[in-house]
Amino acid sequence: MPKAFTRAVSPKLSDCELTHLDRVPIDAARAKAQHSAYEQALSDAGYEVIRLPDLPGHPDGVFVEDTALLLDGRAIILNPGVASRAAETSSTASGLADHFALHRLPAGHVDGGDVLRIGTTLYVGLSTRTDAEGIEALRRLAGTFGFNVVTAELGECLHLKTGATLAGADDQGTPLLLHNPKAVDAAQFAGVRPVAVDPEEPAAANCVRLFDRVILPTGNPKAAEELRRLGLHVIEVDVSELQKAEAGVTCMSLIAD
Repeated sequence: MPKAFTRAVSPKLSDCELTHLDRVPIDAARAKAQHSAYEQALSDAGYEVIRLPDLPGHPDGVFVEDTALLLDGRAIILNPGVASRAAETSSTASGLADHFALHRLPAGHVDGGDVLRIGTTLYVGLSTRTDAEGIEALRRLAGTFGFNVVTAELGECLHLKTGATLAGADDQGTPLLLHNPKAVDAAQFAGVRPVAVDPEEPAAANCVRLFDRVILPTGNPKAAEELRRLGLHVIEVDVSELQKAEAGVTCMSLIAD
């Protein structure tokens, strides 16, 4: 059975790191309920949901995607780009150790939210959380596993996958790149069919592709309609409280198909 690794919402979520949003009150109980519904959507899609160890004292701990990169039976433990998140990686490594061969990023900083895999190519966004040294270290390490690393340029967005994610494939088998043109230039990605989101729905650019469906945050009706027109099974999940912490739907899980 495919697996999805998650972590519980910290009661200190309101103290999360913020880059682009102003800080507003976050209802941790509501965020927890939304996170549970998100996990249920993963389970309904046929994934075994496995909770990583709780980190109640770490506001950003729920955003597990940034702490590791799963590559075909291997897990690269990353080094997030803000110091407050460094201790999360040991917990992630502990939770993944029984499932993957573990490796560690040897230098620099990489947030998993900046890594978009398309086949055997890893596009890595150069952002405020991921630096050139980290990208080069990942290039050397992932290269030993047969992956090519390509640096991606970003506009105004937190992570690469804030502005571009794979939604599935069209009827010809071409990967569908859901993207926000203001944040990410789709021309950087080879062999994809770009699907631009409406300017009024920038959050729609971040989706979770599962086997026969795609998870999309609620509040993006135009994107949902377009993806359904393209033949995809769209599951809309309310993550509005978590979005106050700059969350996207990809950042709350590590997917191992």
